[in-house]
Amino acid sequence: MTIAMLVMVGGCESLPVQEMSDARQAIMAAREAGAEEHAGQQLIAAETSLRNAEQSLGAKSYSVAQREAMQAKSLAIEALRISEAASGEEN
Repeated sequence: MTIAMLVMVGGCESLPVQEMSDARQAIMAAREAGAEEHAGQQLIAAETSLRNAEQSLGAKSYSVAQREAMQAKSLAIEALRISEAASGEEN
């Protein structure tokens, strides 16, 4: 019985709470760095991935939500880097 319980617990997907939070924070940081002006495509792609993650979360597709949230964070970080580089060139 204990083995069956471990298999059941191990097979459950967990909510990607940290990944969702990380993505939101990365998008906010990119916006604050001027990504709308300097890295609009990356920012839009990050926001789209975050929306996809939220929809997947609502559909209880937690692994898809996690993957989309991680993609959103990655795109937002790219937007942030582009924006910081552009800001550095302006100064």
